[in-house]
Amino acid sequence: MATESSPEAVDVKCPGCGSAAVRSVPEVCADHASMRDGLADRLARSPGAPTRFDSGVHCLEGMLLAGVGIALAYGGIAHHRPPYTAGGALLAALLLVGTAVVVRREARERALVTAGESRAEALWRPAYHCAGCASVFCPGGTPWQGLLTPEQFKKFVWTEAGYDKELEERFTDVDLPPGIPTGP
Repeated sequence: MATESSPEAVDVKCPGCGSAAVRSVPEVCADHASMRDGLADRLARSPGAPTRFDSGVHCLEGMLLAGVGIALAYGGIAHHRPPYTAGGALLAALLLVGTAVVVRREARERALVTAGESRAEALWRPAYHCAGCASVFCPGGTPWQGLLTPEQFKKFVWTEAGYDKELEERFTDVDLPPGIPTGP
């Protein structure tokens, strides 16, 4: 039986320090050690968006709490207590509106992440991280040239993918080097 030989790994060296101890960004983000030290978050491809399951749970919670308000209003009607009726109806209405706002916001976040996934993936997948000089680069200079810090890399990918509104405030002072294109 013939065995297939696996293609040899491409020899990639860091353009900053010349180290060959570099790993692809997807590999770094999948490593448990980089998750513990926060590097995976600093190299994240996209912001974390709530899942449909999360939205379903939030909707169910809101409906149950609104049910408590409706029960309170019903008890006020049955026992001729207008404050309970008004309070329960107001509570139920506020909870229904609040639930709708939360679920809609989560749906918008999911849509934003979905819309930018392909562009973020195209920038994130070919990148390499050098632990020696703590920089991110693309071999061959495509899709960008030069070295970026993990923060600059995250800002670059998220800005290009349209997630720039999701960037944390700590990245507002991170500037991209000249020559790096910005904007989706």
